[in-house]
Amino acid sequence: MTGDIPDMMSRIKAVLPRGWYPDSTPVLDAVLNGVASGWAWTYSLLLYVRAQTRIATATDVWLDVIAQDYFGANLQRRPAESDTSYRQRIGAELLRERGTRAAINSALTDLTGRAPAIFEPARSSDTGGYTIGGVGYGAGGGWGNLTLPLQCFVTAYRPGGGGVATVAGWGSGAGGYGEGAIEYAGLTMIEGQTSDADIAAAVASVLPVTAIAWLRISN
Repeated sequence: MTGDIPDMMSRIKAVLPRGWYPDSTPVLDAVLNGVASGWAWTYSLLLYVRAQTRIATATDVWLDVIAQDYFGANLQRRPAESDTSYRQRIGAELLRERGTRAAINSALTDLTGRAPAIFEPARSSDTGGYTIGGVGYGAGGGWGNLTLPLQCFVTAYRPGGGGVATVAGWGSGAGGYGEGAIEYAGLTMIEGQTSDADIAAAVASVLPVTAIAWLRISN
């Protein structure tokens, strides 16, 4: 069943009593075409509604609704983000590991494209010790402290700027001052722009309830 008008016409004619009409029925066909048009529209609407009930097929604002249901305001669509990209982020967030050091690393790497630096003062692999770890007396590192359990220091790095499409820098290329097209550009024009609030929210979303992460955001 295709659900288009000719298909609906044939299905309606199939239930009409046989022998009531001749082979050529232009008036009947015109009447049935109007009925079939309404049913074809209804059927296409049902197909659309069905598609919006699954993440794999949902589109437009319905993807935003799905994200709102699962994550509240923590996973909003980015400016100019396509359905495909947003769908992939929703799927990744649903299956994301949580409550671990690896979860923080994965969340920030996926968001910014850059792995964060994570330091746990109660973790000997981070602080070093006798025959363990990569730091020691006279070597760079951080002080360990066993009185700070379930705490970590996270340095997250902002993603590298991608610029604004078709807009060049000051005095350079075809988009610079006096060199052709130029316009005032803002951060909202950068596709996939990630804010500091997005970075902080990513850490909070995977952090155990009883843990504390001291976050520093750097370029």
